[in-house]
Amino acid sequence: MKGALSRASTVLATALSLATALPSYDPPQKQPTQQVAIIGAGAAGSSAAYYLQQYAKQHELLGISVNITLFEKTDRIGGRTLTINAYDDPSQPIELGASIFIEKNHILHDALQRFNLSKRIPDEDSDPKLGIWDGDEFVFTVNERDSFWWTALKVIYKYGIMAPRRTQKLMEATIANFLKLYEEPNFPFRSLTQRAYELGLIDVTGVTGEQLLKANNIDDRYAHDIIQASTRVNYASNLVRIHGLDTMVSMAPEGAMAVQGGNWQIFYKMAEASGASLLMNSSVASIGFSSETNHYSGNKKYLIRTKSATSESNGGEDYPVAFDNVIIANPYQFSKISAEEGVIQQTIDEIPYVQLHVTIFASPHQYSPAFFGFTESKDVPGGVLTTLAKSDGPTSGVNGAGKAGFFSVTTLRTTTNPTTQKREFIYKIFSPEKVSPEFLSRLFGVEVPDSYTTDPDEEGSVSPITWYYAHVFYSYPQALPRVTFQDPIIGPGLYYTSGMDSFISTMETNALMGKNVAALLMDDILKAGKNGCKGAEEMHENTLLDQFRSGPGSSEKDMKDL
Repeated sequence: MKGALSRASTVLATALSLATALPSYDPPQKQPTQQVAIIGAGAAGSSAAYYLQQYAKQHELLGISVNITLFEKTDRIGGRTLTINAYDDPSQPIELGASIFIEKNHILHDALQRFNLSKRIPDEDSDPKLGIWDGDEFVFTVNERDSFWWTALKVIYKYGIMAPRRTQKLMEATIANFLKLYEEPNFPFRSLTQRAYELGLIDVTGVTGEQLLKANNIDDRYAHDIIQASTRVNYASNLVRIHGLDTMVSMAPEGAMAVQGGNWQIFYKMAEASGASLLMNSSVASIGFSSETNHYSGNKKYLIRTKSATSESNGGEDYPVAFDNVIIANPYQFSKISAEEGVIQQTIDEIPYVQLHVTIFASPHQYSPAFFGFTESKDVPGGVLTTLAKSDGPTSGVNGAGKAGFFSVTTLRTTTNPTTQKREFIYKIFSPEKVSPEFLSRLFGVEVPDSYTTDPDEEGSVSPITWYYAHVFYSYPQALPRVTFQDPIIGPGLYYTSGMDSFISTMETNALMGKNVAALLMDDILKAGKNGCKGAEEMHENTLLDQFRSGPGSSEKDMKDL
């Protein structure tokens, strides 16, 4: 016992002498702050700003810090998430753009909780009757208030039990593979093409929805009626014009939710929490090279020239600012940014986007039953999705809308007109072209004026349309089959997020790509930095431990006795 204590004393004394003999170790000094520009404050840009700041905080011990400037050409944050107010009444918000997300959308769902935002179930007050119309007849109808078993029996009676079962199994397997993108070692990814190949996802992106469903023995009628109605309302595309991955995403809305007051709040909160300098109404005109050098990489910094909304309209001066790193977080083809030769070293794909007309309006009238071939109003579903008629081809009508002429029309809710205090209905239409007064006249069986709305006349009569709002989105790409995708790194310290759109286009996947480029940027800083990825404390501890192990009294037996 005394021998063990003696050996322990010797070991401790040796350790103490080594510790005092070692030269003092100073932790790394704070490095020059990395100046990062993010162009676009939509889902991807806001997410990139938020996660980049989070990653920087995780590496504060290495002296790393970032200063983020977020450029947004409009006066709002959120991009394609856009909320408007019915009757211009803030107490009646309506989602104009991206409307829902699900619990498996980890980034959005986590942000909902992290930022203490209130969740709502979409369309709780909408008409529960849903129908799928082909322009001639309703091929399927369901009442969402019916029991699960009654609805299941209706589906099985018409399409058999195997079609919905096989679809569900295929969708779950596809989504499970996609969700691996969130996990190490798949995240972060420098090549979306490589990751899609490794995860087997090009097997579903490389074929049309129709081909994927046939290969999995899913009944043609179920595919035409149910699944195609879903791809049309989600992506304005028929099954022969959309790849298999987006087809499966269209079938995965289980557990849909939204943010009370508007989904844009998620991205507003992300941008706010990032501490970024927000430059609203500020368009980036060009990206070039600066004469300054990035401290970490040794590459030239980027010189960004911007114009405010007012200077852009009157041809005023631009404002050049140098940045170490730049993230382009919107589709480059719509950005009107000019790039100096050599800045963009990987060609950015120009892909066709769907032009979607979204029309929201209020009316005291309900659908005319005659428009849908009925005689009674009670027979008309409040929510109408569409598919192709038997006489239609996949490209019939405007942009493949077919005989129906639109992708969906939905009764969002019943409300009270704040001016007349009368009961009215709020409607939403997705269509490939502008909704005309003539179309609305047929839909409601009343004459709608060319101006859509009019003031009440002397007798107090109101227009059939009392409030009206129309917007055109380049909402998502035409997701034709493909097996290669735009990579997120397009130059040294230059990153791009919109390559994700042709893979999957949702709020969540854009936020995922924003998080991905933030991780890649931080990884590049760490690799180029003087201290690499090894923490100062770990370096100090390892140096001390190595010397301790090589000193006297440090045999394995001595260590065990100690």
